[in-house]
Amino acid sequence: MADDRIASVKALEVLDSRGNPTIEVEVRLEDGSSGRAIVPSGASTGAHEAHELRDGDRNRYFGKGVLDAVENVNGEIAEAVRGQHASDQQGLDRLLAALDGTPNKSRLGANALLGVSLAAAHALAASRGIPLYRSVGGEDAHLLPLPLFNVLNGGKHAQQSTDFQEFMLAPVGLTSFSEALRAGVEVYQTLKGLLSRRGLGTNVGDEGGFAPSLANNVAAVELLVEAIAAAGYRPGEDVAIALDPATSELYEDGVYKLASEGRSLSSEEMVGLWAEWCDRYPIVSIEDGLAEDDWEGWALLTERLGARLQLVGDDLLVTNTERLERAIASRACNAILVKVNQIGTLTEAIDATQRALALPGWGAVMSHRSGETEDTTIADLAVGLGTGQIKTGAPARGERTAKYNRLLRIEAELGPRARYAGGTMLAQSRRQ
Repeated sequence: MADDRIASVKALEVLDSRGNPTIEVEVRLEDGSSGRAIVPSGASTGAHEAHELRDGDRNRYFGKGVLDAVENVNGEIAEAVRGQHASDQQGLDRLLAALDGTPNKSRLGANALLGVSLAAAHALAASRGIPLYRSVGGEDAHLLPLPLFNVLNGGKHAQQSTDFQEFMLAPVGLTSFSEALRAGVEVYQTLKGLLSRRGLGTNVGDEGGFAPSLANNVAAVELLVEAIAAAGYRPGEDVAIALDPATSELYEDGVYKLASEGRSLSSEEMVGLWAEWCDRYPIVSIEDGLAEDDWEGWALLTERLGARLQLVGDDLLVTNTERLERAIASRACNAILVKVNQIGTLTEAIDATQRALALPGWGAVMSHRSGETEDTTIADLAVGLGTGQIKTGAPARGERTAKYNRLLRIEAELGPRARYAGGTMLAQSRRQ
């Protein structure tokens, strides 16, 4: 039997897709197997996320360096985890959290801890001679996720665009992941043509979506409906729409300020806006439709729209089981966005995912960050955990397409065993 004890851990400062430093970790086992992971970084971050450790030295990368996190891995963490069994992921992650000793992993850095946690999972898969999705999910892991393509960017991901951050395509009615990917690409390219012919910008934001200057926020939804139809697909049946307005960024003094439209809305008015949009357009999912601590507003939103719409908590839940339990008790939202770097270890991300998926009528969406890398871990996790949904940006930019290409390889490897989730794992579909 292979010796899966950790022999060495080594970290390196590398770059993410925005040209900012991030941390890469390699874990080597006693049997010679090794695994590597690169930790992503967000721009629109929730106040309750685990702490991403940055150096703060303004003379180096404008304070965004991660040499302190690298040093923490190469020193204190490496010494603590040496000899631990990679097959005991829970034990390893508990050790990492205890070693840090803070509620939000701020002493050693959630980015440092997560790099070790994920690299160890990759090393174990290599030791077993199987892909990561099987190492995490076992022989039954075969569900390919619905991809949510962020094709129009606004908010913090693109300046001089919409107030709302992400307008996404959801190919709910396709028969396979590869066909869903093709649909996303074809609508994306059609959208580019529409924008170009109207003299609107086709530059892309952080996640590969276009960032045109539009008259108002709803114009983005109307563009997507037009592009879906122009590409030869049926809006709502073949390809639907999902939103991530990231409203925590708009919430100020108890109201939601839509600067591009010169108006402010109460929580009840925001719920009314989403209800109106969902009556008019083929929207199947809204993420962060209200702010991260607007619990009363979330309860109202879920009461009004939760039976027919997936309402995803990102900033609200931050992949944290404690906040998830509060949401369950408060009937606030019905799906969780899973970002491994929000919580800091693989085990905690898995716990949050499995808790949500165990609930009738709840969904889970595996997600990238706006500052991404060529690392494809989340593609394997989406399949291994059976989330049935994944966000990893537009079908453009290498750090995004790397995840889509990884899912294509998994689909090909699974062959006839592969099943495409389509719209079946959306929260409202799981209620039926």
